[in-house]
Amino acid sequence: MSAPQEFDCLLIVLVSTRNPLNMGAAARAMSNFDCLRLRVVNPYDPAFREARSAVGASSVLGHAEQFASVAEAVADCTLVVGTTATGKRELQHSLLRLDEGAPLIRERMRSGKVALLFGSEKTGLSSKDLAHCHWLMHIPTRLEHLSMNLGQAVAVCLYEIARERDFAPETNEPRGGHASAAGVERMTGVLLEALHSSGYIREFAPVDIEERVRRLIRRMNLRASDADVWLGILRQIVWKLKSGRQ
Repeated sequence: MSAPQEFDCLLIVLVSTRNPLNMGAAARAMSNFDCLRLRVVNPYDPAFREARSAVGASSVLGHAEQFASVAEAVADCTLVVGTTATGKRELQHSLLRLDEGAPLIRERMRSGKVALLFGSEKTGLSSKDLAHCHWLMHIPTRLEHLSMNLGQAVAVCLYEIARERDFAPETNEPRGGHASAAGVERMTGVLLEALHSSGYIREFAPVDIEERVRRLIRRMNLRASDADVWLGILRQIVWKLKSGRQ
């Protein structure tokens, strides 16, 4: 697969972005590196419309897809990576430096769609957003100033992913071999139903229990065929639990 075709499998997802200048800068960086697939989740409408006029970014922004939730935005992706400035935040995911994560992203782009998530300028990605990620990635910066401007962060990440494009090892992994986010979410939904029906998740369970389950499932990094098997198993369990109460 040629480099331009590979980069068609990399999706930049901006979540709750507000500043039109930041959106324009991110889109321009995407155009610089031939990464043209932009998805936005709950953008601040005036900023999103204004950003369409950004120099060098109009084409990317004009074709951006808009979604109401992260789950919908990454549904067709087989790998979802969240970005974070870390800081004092307690993380529940594996965290890789950009130079460690970029080769993994590069490899997975050969076999399916990869979503790279960036949060809002003020708060970053929420715990709910992160629950849809397989792992997290950060750009190593000095402790006194951890966070980067959105446009700069997108540019640095894309540079690191793109710079080895002519030397990336070939892989025999079949295209679409890993389960899509939508497939994983279907399985997660049935698992949660089973956990509620069995009494494992009780009425006064911790409020973040569903986020924990989502993180657990994504750490399994399931193949599409395995996710289908688990979906069938869990549906049978749910049916048995419900029929046993009748």
